Formats: sequence, C-alpha cells, structure tokens
Amino acid sequence: MLSAVATVALVSPSLAADPKPDALIKNRNIEARVFLDDKIKADAALAADCIAEGKKWLDKNATDAAAARKEDPQFFKDGGWDFERKYSIRSIVADRYVSVLRDDYMDTHGAHPNSDVNTVLWDKFENKRVSIRPFFAETADNGPTMKAMVKAIIASLKSEKKKRDSSETATNEWFKGVEPNLLKIGAVTLAPSTETGKSSGLTFHYPPYAVGPYAEGQYVAFVPWETLKPYLTPEGVRIFGGTRPKGDAEEPQ
Repeated sequence: MLSAVATVALVSPSLAADPKPDALIKNRNIEARVFLDDKIKADAALAADCIAEGKKWLDKNATDAAAARKEDPQFFKDGGWDFERKYSIRSIVADRYVSVLRDDYMDTHGAHPNSDVNTVLWDKFENKRVSIRPFFAETADNGPTMKAMVKAIIASLKSEKKKRDSSETATNEWFKGVEPNLLKIGAVTLAPSTETGKSSGLTFHYPPYAVGPYAEGQYVAFVPWETLKPYLTPEGVRIFGGTRPKGDAEEPQ
C-alpha cells in the first residue's frame, strides 16, 4: 500500500541541493529526508544500520501524512509535511565505540516545528548497537550507579540553565522525567576527551520539552568520568580518561 503513496530511494545526482539526502520520500503529503555524515558512510556496517532505521522512519511518517490528509485535507492547504533526520558521529573511543547523534526535524504545520534527538552507541568490533552497560559494574533501576548519574545530570542541567538565564525552570517538575533507569535517563553518548582514544565522561541529550519549555531548546548534560569512577568495570576504566575538550563544552546546546 505504501509503495503506491511514496517511494523511498537513494537520491540521484539530478536532484537538487547539496548535501544530497541519502534516502528520500517526496510526494504531495510529505518530503522527508535522511542524511548520513561522511564518517558514517565510511563504515559500511554502521551506514547500513542507520539507513535501514532511517527508511523505516520515512515510511512511518509517509503513512501518517497520508492518513492525516485523508482525515482533514485542510491541514495540507499550505503544502505537505517536512521531515528531516541527520545521523552524525559525535565521538569514537578506543577505536571501537562510536557515538552517533540522531537529530530529527518535524514540521506538520502545527504551532511550530518540532525537533527530537536520540543516540546510537555502535560497537565496531561486533558491528552492532550496544549500550553503556558493559562500562559499569551494575546499572539496576534505582541502583547506586543510576542514582549517581541522575544526581550529576541534574547538577549539569541546573548549571546550563543558569548560563541561559533560565534558572526558574531548574525545578524538580522539569527534571522528573530524568529517572534512574537506563532506558529513561536520557539519550547518552561517550563524550570526547583531551586524551586520544578516551572518553571524558557521558553526555546526555534532551530535546525541547524534555527538561525545559520549547523555547529553551535542546539541553546537553555532561557527567565527568571521575564522578562515575567508583562504578566502572575494567572496560570502563580502560576507555575513560582525560577531560572534556573546551570546544566541545562550548558548542551550542
């Protein structure tokens, strides 16, 4: 059914604008694009994994757009929906663990466009997605490791809100979604380090609305590895070290 509505295809050189999408759906209901950065494209297994996920996302949104037009065509009087997903490498640690940011943009002609952020941790040795569990001796819900992470995350978010003159939203109400649970604590990446091949700690990425009002945009919380040192496995000890590069900390959050 979907193929009659939209086609997912690798984009040919004849289509305009650089950089060109690596996958695309374009019809009267939606234009939705997926981009991979050059470092991801250089890793065939990682590129295949990201593009497969990206195409599923394109298909789902094309189906939703078609259903929305059928339900109320007025929502499309100004044109179709506009969606974009970008995969980019944030860090490569120990020449093995690749942290990927997945940034989404969605415009369905509501009050304003929305955005989302998620992450992928890729094991180059195993050619598969993994979690941060192997770096920690325990990651039980409400356990000591997760509680220490949440405490450090909230401290980091409060500091960032102070920098943005947004201290009034540094409240438990906004932080209640940051739970001591690996699946609910936030999208995580291994932060780059001043020490080659190491990670300086964990960065947790939050889209608009997650820990503050829409107008405040995205937030990134940084937890230095030293805070997590008591909870590390030998593999964690091996990959963490150094400090967060100044430029990384100063990037727009």
